[in-house]
Amino acid sequence: GGRDATRGARRAARGTPTRAMFAGFEKMLKGDPSEKTKRRYQARVDAVNALGARTKALSDDELRAKTEEFRERLRRGESEDDLLVEAFAVVREAADRVLGLRPFDVQLIGGMILHEGQIAEMRTGEGKTLVSALPAYLNALSGKGVHVVTV
Repeated sequence: GGRDATRGARRAARGTPTRAMFAGFEKMLKGDPSEKTKRRYQARVDAVNALGARTKALSDDELRAKTEEFRERLRRGESEDDLLVEAFAVVREAADRVLGLRPFDVQLIGGMILHEGQIAEMRTGEGKTLVSALPAYLNALSGKGVHVVTV
């Protein structure tokens, strides 16, 4: 018994490897998951941002007319994915004009994740409702309806 107690005391003095110690090592090997996610969607976020000035210059009527334009493009065979960048730019501008809230880049990424049918975990106050408007608009263009579930 005494020998095991001594070994345990030495281990405690040295500090046993903990999950926290391995977390940094794991991060080095695998990379930061949020950074990987950001990199995966960054090109589309940049494309939405590039449309910002042009979308902002639209009148309210021209901005509203984008919805019918998108619906027509879907009827002609384009997919929701083809329209994602432009539709997100329109929703971002509409949210800014109507609500005074402009979705941040990270919220655009959240919308893209939801559009793909994945789960986006967000904390209180991070803008779940604003994020959900992005893919809800895009997917409602087809006329099939959209359901948003939050927990």
